[in-house]
Amino acid sequence: MSITREFLRNPVLTGAVAASSPKLAEAMTAGLGLESAGLVVELGPGTGVFTDAVVRRLPPGARLVAIEINPRLAAGLRARHQDVEIVEGSAEDLDEYVREAADVVVSGLPWTVMSAERQERILDRVTEILVPNGRFTTFAYAHAAWTPPGRRFAAALRERFAVTGRTPIVWPNLPPAFVHRAALPVSASGSRPSRRRRAGTSPVSARTR
Repeated sequence: MSITREFLRNPVLTGAVAASSPKLAEAMTAGLGLESAGLVVELGPGTGVFTDAVVRRLPPGARLVAIEINPRLAAGLRARHQDVEIVEGSAEDLDEYVREAADVVVSGLPWTVMSAERQERILDRVTEILVPNGRFTTFAYAHAAWTPPGRRFAAALRERFAVTGRTPIVWPNLPPAFVHRAALPVSASGSRPSRRRRAGTSPVSARTR
């Protein structure tokens, strides 16, 4: 299963030209409280580099739901991870696939190739399914951080989370990348929390690293 091959087949669906490195996977999953999470959702798992890192940190009995739009990549993930709930579909329909409040959402989606409307729709779905002190993590390639789509995504993230930040650049990655971290979700209108999130509880700390 090659992310490069899938990118060449359909760059719009895949987004990444190469698989993320173990160093980026470590930065993506460190400090999220995964060790005490009950439900984690992964968007755009691709070949499963972040999936592997999440699974290693989860406690016994925790659930991981991974939503992948590429059918070939979804099939590969099912073969490798029988303990992960693999959903073949779009992150825009996240609320249809996940009916419970999630502690953490981990995203490998290619935000900078999306329209503003699609970025916002997905982020709205993320804030809707997270518990009040839930966390969201995703990454961006360093060279794209200051492009209009990159700046637009960072602004949309700040509108929807009370706490946001980013890691130093992870140079051992192709291309070099950094991680966006966000906590304490709010709706696009600034209200908090949603009805679904009020019903959930989470052991995940709201403190960011």
